[in-house]
Amino acid sequence: MKTVRLGSTDLWVSRVGFGGIPIQRLSEADALAVIRRALDAGFTFFDTAHGYTTSEERIGKAIAGRRDQLVITTKTPAKDKKTALEHLDLSLRRLQTDYIDLWQLHNVSTPQGWAQVQGPNGALEAANAAVQSGKVRYVGVSSHSLDLSLVLVPTGHFRTLQFPFNFVTDEPTAALLPLTVQHSVGFIAMKPFAGGLLDNARLTIKHLLQYPTVVPDPGMQSTAEVDEIAAIVNDPLELTPDELQEMERIRAAADARFCRRCEYCQPCPENVRIATVMTVQSFWRRFPPERFFGGFIKEAAESARRCAECGECETRCPYHLPIREILAENLAFYDRMFAASSGASTASGVPSA
Repeated sequence: MKTVRLGSTDLWVSRVGFGGIPIQRLSEADALAVIRRALDAGFTFFDTAHGYTTSEERIGKAIAGRRDQLVITTKTPAKDKKTALEHLDLSLRRLQTDYIDLWQLHNVSTPQGWAQVQGPNGALEAANAAVQSGKVRYVGVSSHSLDLSLVLVPTGHFRTLQFPFNFVTDEPTAALLPLTVQHSVGFIAMKPFAGGLLDNARLTIKHLLQYPTVVPDPGMQSTAEVDEIAAIVNDPLELTPDELQEMERIRAAADARFCRRCEYCQPCPENVRIATVMTVQSFWRRFPPERFFGGFIKEAAESARRCAECGECETRCPYHLPIREILAENLAFYDRMFAASSGASTASGVPSA
């Protein structure tokens, strides 16, 4: 598979990476089979995170004996030094390695979070200490905030930025992507399929490969998907007029209801976690049920019950989305999935949640 240099690092990675979220949903045997097929197909860049339940462990098992051929990136959501270093040591054990090629501070998306990260005893201190000790080669950051990413890139603290980018969520092209090029910061495109909204792999991957410094990292949950994406990377990359027209059609249809998680709708007077609830169906497609019905997704769904339908969020949304309507629909979806899961658990003899 073709390779590309990741920013100003000396890391040369496969032109498309392997995202570690969907393998959580598989049996361990199936997950290992998918990862090993990716290895054989030439994928050398594997992206996971502390919070992706079984993902790190499964990647660690699958790459045994081939670690030196690969570039591994994982992430910590911790904002403080102590917790971040604890996460790092756990990631090293799970991945069965003694170093991480690229360690990312996960989802630094608010000014408050950034202040914590760079403050005394913050996660940035942990990252720098990990580089000094040899446990980490390079430090990166992931974010969902365009405004904050424009601040993060020029700081000099990070060799890479991971940010949502696809032909629907194409806001990075105006300022963020040129800024990463200017500062030699590698751009890792998360959510290349817009969290499951896009299902045409050929259009999605070809679009991102038009940008020579961008490394998409799609999640793959079958060997067939691995083979499909590997074939796309090796095909001619120029988009045809018909493909461009189809992208425009899909983009126009999506724009009316697709949340970019930009958070301009916040703050909510009822503290509803709007962006998470707006994308709850994407989480259902990507995460295992035990995670979908717990943690931050459950907390977000519960927060939606507080919605007073005041409409303040809709006045702030730059995409003019019918937020109140989508919140209600997604809360109903969450409740249906919970009821179905509880019924299946009871029928199988397992107590429902």
